[in-house]
Amino acid sequence: MSQTTTSVAPPPSPAAAGQRSRALSFFLFLVALLWFLYVRGLSTAAATALDLRFDLGSALPLVQASLLLVLVVCGLSILRSIERRREPLCLSLGLPRRATSGAEWATGAAIGWGIAVATILPLALARALDLRLWTTPRAFTLFFLSLLTLAVASLAHALAIYGYGFQRLIDATSPVRATFILVGLSAIHTAYLSAPDGTANGTRILIAVLASILLCLCWMRTHGLWMLWGLHFAWTASTAVLFGLPLAGDNTFSSVIDTRAIGPTWLTGGDYGPAAAALTLLLLFAAIPVLIRVTDDYAWNYTRPPLVPGGYDVTIAPPTAHSAMEQSGQPDSSEPQPVHPAKLVQILPAAPLSSHTPPE
Repeated sequence: MSQTTTSVAPPPSPAAAGQRSRALSFFLFLVALLWFLYVRGLSTAAATALDLRFDLGSALPLVQASLLLVLVVCGLSILRSIERRREPLCLSLGLPRRATSGAEWATGAAIGWGIAVATILPLALARALDLRLWTTPRAFTLFFLSLLTLAVASLAHALAIYGYGFQRLIDATSPVRATFILVGLSAIHTAYLSAPDGTANGTRILIAVLASILLCLCWMRTHGLWMLWGLHFAWTASTAVLFGLPLAGDNTFSSVIDTRAIGPTWLTGGDYGPAAAALTLLLLFAAIPVLIRVTDDYAWNYTRPPLVPGGYDVTIAPPTAHSAMEQSGQPDSSEPQPVHPAKLVQILPAAPLSSHTPPE
């Protein structure tokens, strides 16, 4: 007896297909993260080469941030094509077009501004700030260039890490596990970065962890980058440009206002800036419930699955006796009907008595 063979492989099981999909999502997250780290150095080298060629001057940081944004979008577009996604690019990158986009960005900017102001206010009350003003026209030019640079750089960071990478990490694991993984990577990256002498490294790592949790909450509560981008930009721009304090040890963004904080490191953060001050830890803890409270409507509209009515069609048949009673009251179509049915009898009203009729 001959055995029949077939050249068609059996279809994969749903569990195996799900495992491959999760593995692909995790791989794309790692590639997106490594791509962002790589293009940061590539954009710096390219901007330096352009500066040597065209003498960019004060526009060099903006050109570098713009190149970073372009390279990030190009790389994420390639990763999107690997997944064969058909939705619009802005939706794949976490920037959905909706009616509340501006309100979400403004809400995030308000929270970021509030964190920065709450960081500066105790220093101002303690008279621990040494302010220097520079009001020349060039200072205001640098002021607006710094704002544009931080806006573009924060957008590139949001697109690569949270807009695309965080989505793929959630697909591979779960929202809670993805948050823990991203927070851990943020702590490792912050610990790897160099800091000025005297900086409280433990404090700045904890601040990086809380900031990463806050940004993850922005995404999970809105499923978009508008609020996250607004919060990140407003926090960094207010700290570095408006108040002139160091931004993670970087003083290049201060233009109109140059500030030096004098006081204990737990209050000022030292040369590293407020991102290493213990006061910022308390403010970030307080910002988490505020963020959850102000995003209730967005979480209801954009993150919860739609309510689908369910149930079964239940039709109860009437009792047999009741059906027989109803049928007995109807005329039987098999019996002959009268040719001339009886006419209705109309009862007229009685005639009124005349006035000359004598009473009985």
